[in-house]
Amino acid sequence: MKYRFLLLLMIGLALLTACGTTTASTSTTSTPANITVARLKSMLDQNETFFLLDVRTPAEFVQDGRIAQATLIPLQELEQRLSELPTDKTIVCICRSGNRSSVACNLLKERGYQAINVTGGMNEWKAAGYPTVFGQ
Repeated sequence: MKYRFLLLLMIGLALLTACGTTTASTSTTSTPANITVARLKSMLDQNETFFLLDVRTPAEFVQDGRIAQATLIPLQELEQRLSELPTDKTIVCICRSGNRSSVACNLLKERGYQAINVTGGMNEWKAAGYPTVFGQ
């Protein structure tokens, strides 16, 4: 029983580490500001001013569904495409689960942008039953 508890504890810690909001590829250890999908939905419904950035791959964006107002710039292209982002609006970043968007937020913050991460990403958005667009 004691060993089972230790094994479960070690597995839990490993999962927490693997699902954390920072990765070795980022040069910062700060955690970005986060919002829930419910808060994002409220912001969209109230026509708040912000830029919604989806950092998934083009295939995910089309096949897995997207939020209608989102602009796609895949994470691997983000640094080269910063000129496409507004400097006068908060950038709300979303991906599949919240990990890549967290990395994107850290990169944007390092470059002087105000960025917020959507925790749970599109997985949570779709699970909540919020509107999702499929295809081009």
